[in-house]
Amino acid sequence: MMIWQKCLQFMRDNLNAAEDNSDLKKLEKSFDMLFDKVQPLSLVANNLTLIVPSDFYKEYIEDNYLSLLSAALKKNLGKGVKLWYSVMENRPTGEEKPVTMNMKGKSVPTPKMQETMPQGFSANIVNPFVVPGIRKVNIDSNLKSDYSFDNYIEGESNKFAATVARSIAKRPGATAFNPLFLHGGYGVGKTHLGQAVGLEVKNQFPDKVVLYLSSEKFIQQFISAAKAHKQTEFANFYQMVDVLIIDDIQFLSGKSATQDSFFHIFDHLHQNGKQIILTSDKAPADIMDIQERIVSRFKWGLSAEIKSPDLSTRRQIIVDKLSRDGIVLPGDMLDFLAAEAKTNVRELIGVINSVIAYSTVYKTDLSLELLKDTINKIAANQKKVINIPYIQEVVCDYFGIKKEQLLSKTRKREIALPRQLAMYFSKELTNATFTKIGEEMGGKDHSTVMYACDTIKDVSKIDKEVKKYVKDLGERIKK
Repeated sequence: MMIWQKCLQFMRDNLNAAEDNSDLKKLEKSFDMLFDKVQPLSLVANNLTLIVPSDFYKEYIEDNYLSLLSAALKKNLGKGVKLWYSVMENRPTGEEKPVTMNMKGKSVPTPKMQETMPQGFSANIVNPFVVPGIRKVNIDSNLKSDYSFDNYIEGESNKFAATVARSIAKRPGATAFNPLFLHGGYGVGKTHLGQAVGLEVKNQFPDKVVLYLSSEKFIQQFISAAKAHKQTEFANFYQMVDVLIIDDIQFLSGKSATQDSFFHIFDHLHQNGKQIILTSDKAPADIMDIQERIVSRFKWGLSAEIKSPDLSTRRQIIVDKLSRDGIVLPGDMLDFLAAEAKTNVRELIGVINSVIAYSTVYKTDLSLELLKDTINKIAANQKKVINIPYIQEVVCDYFGIKKEQLLSKTRKREIALPRQLAMYFSKELTNATFTKIGEEMGGKDHSTVMYACDTIKDVSKIDKEVKKYVKDLGERIKK
């Protein structure tokens, strides 16, 4: 194909000039070795399809030659070129032609798979991202009807995030808020808001495929698929979703293989104008042990923090939740509850239910005194026992890591420091010996625990960051 040869020549002529000829020759040699294995398959109606040996070649071209390739295509083919890849390694046994069509997006327009498949392909060329009749398949969205916008109470702490969410629900995938990354503490309404978007999309656009799940479920599914050698089927399933909502995305931390799969699913959905909504207890930059390329994609759209609700909003949330269960409380009780629920309304609703049950069983009228007494009793019964597993749980939650990582042998600072802090607090707040702590921390030697405790004591005196960790974790563990 003469046009492709012109594109190659343009790219070769415009390789970045090196400091000397020997460096330039190495650059040209590397370029030739790469593109010698890339061949044009077809050019129909401004759709150029290239055959590449493997996914590695596709990704390497996009990472290193994207801008140059885009310039070459624009010069020789004009604007609006749609570039497709046909990956040879993914072809079924016995097929003469490659069948896996992986689109490139980014700086060139991305065609819709079902509408702009290049004309002229033979009927046996299959696009694995398009399954016949797939839009008719009934996929359970895993959405809870209670988590609607109608039941979402807005206040100063969540008004911005809620406004953006409502905008997305009207035009999923068509706003600048893609992905929408919702982050904030436990029980502030991230899950509710994410699902509210999904419910509204299902109401407005019944044909769209909406899917909500936790990151833990996503990880489990990927592991099962990998064991069964069905990673392709796993990816294909998620690539047909129109609105993907994943809860607690921070738990992808340390899961490198799952992160790789998520990265490619994310790219495919984003390039095809599908909406992605993620929730996390941390901002993108604060999630540890996660690929930088994924973090950068978290920042492509909008990151919105949902803070703990103020007193007025807390009161409104309590009233709304109780009214849906037919429960009405007097004003003084509502004021007391709202004042108590400084961070987590969800847990307080459980306390209220306990009060209602107590009142019903003992045939006692509800009163502020009864409410206070019940809350005190529940608090006393639920008093935390500070032990090594509990300390590990608090440390993992604080740093957004999994317990398996904490107990692993990795020496990466983002894991080693939390591990040392867990050892330090285990010694400070329990009666466990250095040997016992070592056993509980993944079979570490007692000398390792001693060293960790001494290190935290010394470093916290001179390092402001570590000093803050010690203070914050101490308060959380004793809370």
